[in-house]
Amino acid sequence: MRYKCIIFDCDGILVDTEAISVKVLMELAKPLGLELDYENAVQVFTGLSLIKCFEFIEERVVVPLPKDIEPEFRKRTFELFNKELKAIDGIHDVVSSLKIPFCVASSGPQNKIAMNLKLTNLYTYFEGNIFSCFDLGKWKPDPAVFLHAAKTMGFKPEECVVIEDSVHGVEAAISGGFEVFGFANSRSEESLKNAGAKVFYQMKDLLALLEAE
Repeated sequence: MRYKCIIFDCDGILVDTEAISVKVLMELAKPLGLELDYENAVQVFTGLSLIKCFEFIEERVVVPLPKDIEPEFRKRTFELFNKELKAIDGIHDVVSSLKIPFCVASSGPQNKIAMNLKLTNLYTYFEGNIFSCFDLGKWKPDPAVFLHAAKTMGFKPEECVVIEDSVHGVEAAISGGFEVFGFANSRSEESLKNAGAKVFYQMKDLLALLEAE
């Protein structure tokens, strides 16, 4: 393996938060006058910062967003995470087998990342190596969080590989000088390829792909 460090995104790569987060955003948008079907909502919201998600909703409704929309989103998602959140299938085998340094760099706040990793028994693998866009005030597709993670871990971008599942995340990594593996499905594979990622479809295949590089 020619890489010296692996930088994982969190949502959709380590933990399966997508369905829960999208569901709550749809619920919050509906009483404001914006109804989205699930597939469209997934396309719109995946990889966006929460602020950008709220901006998307705000631009399409005629009433102001409730002042408590962010804490309400956090409250509802945290409740569902505690009941329903699961690790991405195969990720425990991946991280427990890695022989090189790795970390997580996410758009979510530190407390959310830590909570979700603890709920899915992944926290011990990443403790001390958790990087958040909130700490920098810059969100993907800005590469800041990946550059900060690489520098803190002690590596140059070209020595690292980023594992992402969103176009914004791939764009952030590419613009920062990183190579990217895109965790894809039939819905996302074309857009991830077009953004510059090398795609794969099952987490259990990631180790072999890394070793082949």
